[in-house]
Amino acid sequence: MNNKYVEILDTTLRDGEQTPGVAFAPAEKLAVAKMLYSNLKVDRLEIGSARVSDGETDSVRHILDWARQAGAIDKMEILGFVDGGKSIDWIVNVGGKVINLLAKGSLKHCTVQLKKTPEEHYADVKQNIELAVSKGLKVNVYLEDWTSGMKNSLSYVEGFMNVLKDLPVERVMLPDTLGIARPNELREYFKWIKKNYPDVKMDFHGHNDYGLVTANSLEAINCGIEGIHTTVNGLGERTGNQPLSQLAVVIKDMTDFNCAVDEDELFHASVMIQNISGKRCAWNYPVVGMDVFTQTCGVHADGDKKGDLYANKLLPERFGRKRNYALGKLSGKASLDKNLEEMSLDLAPEIKAKLLQEIIRLGDKKKSVSVSDLPFLIAHALKTPLESRIKVVDYHIISNAKSVPIATVKIDCDGTVVDHCSEGDGGYDAFVKALRRCLKEIGLDMPKLLDYEVRIPPGGKTDALVETTITWDHPLPNGISNLTTTGVDSDQMVAAIIATEKMLNLVMQKNEKKS
Repeated sequence: MNNKYVEILDTTLRDGEQTPGVAFAPAEKLAVAKMLYSNLKVDRLEIGSARVSDGETDSVRHILDWARQAGAIDKMEILGFVDGGKSIDWIVNVGGKVINLLAKGSLKHCTVQLKKTPEEHYADVKQNIELAVSKGLKVNVYLEDWTSGMKNSLSYVEGFMNVLKDLPVERVMLPDTLGIARPNELREYFKWIKKNYPDVKMDFHGHNDYGLVTANSLEAINCGIEGIHTTVNGLGERTGNQPLSQLAVVIKDMTDFNCAVDEDELFHASVMIQNISGKRCAWNYPVVGMDVFTQTCGVHADGDKKGDLYANKLLPERFGRKRNYALGKLSGKASLDKNLEEMSLDLAPEIKAKLLQEIIRLGDKKKSVSVSDLPFLIAHALKTPLESRIKVVDYHIISNAKSVPIATVKIDCDGTVVDHCSEGDGGYDAFVKALRRCLKEIGLDMPKLLDYEVRIPPGGKTDALVETTITWDHPLPNGISNLTTTGVDSDQMVAAIIATEKMLNLVMQKNEKKS
């Protein structure tokens, strides 16, 4: 490996699981490990902690079985503790080959938490390292609270490093455990430790309490630290860890280093972890946020149209995504033109003007306008109703405490009336399952539901209007990868049904154009 290469250790499956409310099932952990190593091309994975639970034992064992077959067993690392060899035995018994030994990197942690002198702790760590190596394990050592140690107890860190440098340690891992370090401070810390211990391979493990983690990781790279720890979507306790997606693009665009991460997989990985963890990314989260490649200002759309004036190196195509132009009260003619161009629609100037006025009117009422809404707004501007070939003419949904929800649905498709009944895990699920049966009878497939979002105005009462937005796995002719439809009603179920009916008519319209 050349000295301009940065190793990535992803710890989504260990440190990321310390996110409040996040716990991965064994099958989920295996799927995530395969995605991170095989698809994203992350160099190393920290897959769990020793002696945590029976579920953790099963998860780690399954991952190691897969990694052994994939020739990646040495890339799977497990957190262990200075516990007289218990963690070492646990890792050996599950088939692991690498232990990341958690030691104390500051005098305060050593004396207050362990209630030991530095010499006692150094000796315990040395004994565990030698025991692990004797049992066939490779050893990395975490210096927990290292940044506080450098700031407040440098002699303690120096004494520890003097012990570690002569032991069979693969890497020393340098955590900013409390997320308190500033880039200029870290620059001095890294320079000192690399100057005094040039032959020791090192990783940086950052936390994001002050929002500085990517800047700190960048400082580590520029100072010669060989490896950086990440999590997908920055999962981790408190404010989380170094986000993998942000680190990957910073390495490529802001340094002369490189890493192996496959950028095409970053967005897919983010969505997968959001779905499994239940933790959503903010809409403006760099690289993988849902809206980061959406322009809202009409001036920006005009600049892009004339020469990509508002684009930077973070082009959406790098990540398998596409730039969108939002429609709302800030939209100008250029934003509308961009969307119509994507839909291969050429409207007369007077119709465009009416359409833009309607979009602005809706924007003033805080109603967002999606690309999927445009056909309906165009029909309104043309004063001709958009043909509804499929209508949900009736439905009956029953849900109570002592029985499984059940729905009866009747639809009318071009004069053919079909009805079916089905059970489900909830009212809308029962509705969808009954609807699928109806659609099957008329030869129409229903797209897979990807996302279901309900919005109620702040301070809204029980009779407030509900906006239900559903995203479907159904590519549109304009190249947009998913179809999004919205329904509004005072009844959440009715709003969802309106959004579903809109989707069905758009799908039929697309299918008709194909034929």
